[in-house]
Amino acid sequence: MSDTVTFEVSQDILDSARLTASELKLELALSLYSQGRLSIGKARELAGLSLWEFRQVIASRRIASHYELEDLQDDLATITDQNRS
Repeated sequence: MSDTVTFEVSQDILDSARLTASELKLELALSLYSQGRLSIGKARELAGLSLWEFRQVIASRRIASHYELEDLQDDLATITDQNRS
């Protein structure tokens, strides 16, 4: 299990931004993904969404989808594992 880091955001800041804590996590995930700082898997994990849900949000925001060599390798590994079952 990985370590967890917790940080505090005052309710006043959330209220000023008109965001809930979940929405703030989504916004952070989208920002880091669009900057190429997080993979789609890690970004969707941070956002607390399924891969399908996160892809829908990316599309609705017109954020370019990143597909790196690592993503291809992960997809191929998944396909290989499913074919073995």
